[in-house]
Amino acid sequence: MSLRRRFAPLLLAAGLLGLPATAGAEAVPGTGGGRAVPLRVATYNIAAGAGSDRVFDPGRTAEALRSLDADVIGLQEVDVHWGARSEWRDLAAELAESLDMEVHFAPIYSFDPPAEGEPRREFGVAVLSRFPIVSAENHDITRLSTQDPNPVPAPAPGFGEVVLRAHGVRVHVYSTHLDYRGDPSVRQAQVADTRRIMAEDCDRKNRCPRQVLVGDFNAEPDAPELAPLWERLTDAAPAAGEGTYPAAAPVKRIDYVTVSDGIEVRDATVLGTLASDHRPVVADLLVRRGR
Repeated sequence: MSLRRRFAPLLLAAGLLGLPATAGAEAVPGTGGGRAVPLRVATYNIAAGAGSDRVFDPGRTAEALRSLDADVIGLQEVDVHWGARSEWRDLAAELAESLDMEVHFAPIYSFDPPAEGEPRREFGVAVLSRFPIVSAENHDITRLSTQDPNPVPAPAPGFGEVVLRAHGVRVHVYSTHLDYRGDPSVRQAQVADTRRIMAEDCDRKNRCPRQVLVGDFNAEPDAPELAPLWERLTDAAPAAGEGTYPAAAPVKRIDYVTVSDGIEVRDATVLGTLASDHRPVVADLLVRRGR
């Protein structure tokens, strides 16, 4: 079975593995003796395996990802048998295997292969995880296709969600890639879709799971179209004070790790690598127990 298709069954929950439910937990000051688990989360637009020099080098991409030492990594611009630019390779599965992580790949585009019997041509986002992936989904959000000569905004896939059990704590992680165009209207619709989808994971009393949204938002933090996100989510990396794009000399911060209530940000860093035209963001989090 392809690595990108494998999901861990529910019986891999920590208790059934014979591990204590509090494995990896630590006391969190100010939470009345409650406990939380550490989680290092990163996001990286890998530009289909090409560096700032535009040379395709998936080994360099894997090394950059390895240097993050992250438990969970959201990826954007991931080619899976897409075309010659990435040598028709399955980057999602290859990177997962190289890092010994599980993966969920969520295609934005999925086209028939150039010849019968060959794999489908796909491009999208992914989530890599050191923890078992309990479940995964590829959601539709509003998109303006780059493959259609006369596109109109319409629902399309490519908003990936995975549910993890990190040291016994259930965490929802979403990886996204918002529209790049100067006109913010599509991003505005995508933000509304994102909020709706994330709210669907809450119960009738508006109690929500621990949620982490990462990705390339193609807008800076003060962009009006992103404002609705900050009503429910916390930007993990403002203290880093560094841009993420373009990697060689960043002038914009458009790549994010964001967290919901119940998750504390301990630290965040933007790494100076040229393995893509973006720089990765990595954040050290504490996830409190509870819904």
